[in-house]
Amino acid sequence: MSGLVSYRAGLAAEEAVARHYSDGGRVLAESRWRGSSGEIDLIMREGASVVFVEVKKAATHAEAAIRLTSRQMARIYASASEFLSGEPAGQNTDARFDVALVDACGRIEVLENAFGG
Repeated sequence: MSGLVSYRAGLAAEEAVARHYSDGGRVLAESRWRGSSGEIDLIMREGASVVFVEVKKAATHAEAAIRLTSRQMARIYASASEFLSGEPAGQNTDARFDVALVDACGRIEVLENAFGG
């Protein structure tokens, strides 16, 4: 897949996942939020809680899942910490880390608290 096609597929997957969360009553706070440590695909609000969502797209959910590396998780943790520093409760804000897997047919599987700490 070319870089541009892959980029557009990633954007479409993120938009579909944001709709999936919104349909479940969550509110999109940020899309492609960038901190000094890197980018978080989606940041959703679930009441007073913040949900950080990493979106992975591949032919199958299993292939998408193995694309999440420990290095990416560390980057997401660091970026999430930076984001939370701007929240009223700061680092004490209730938060979780989800991974949303999107397959070639556009089916979404959300792994809640996939790498919670």
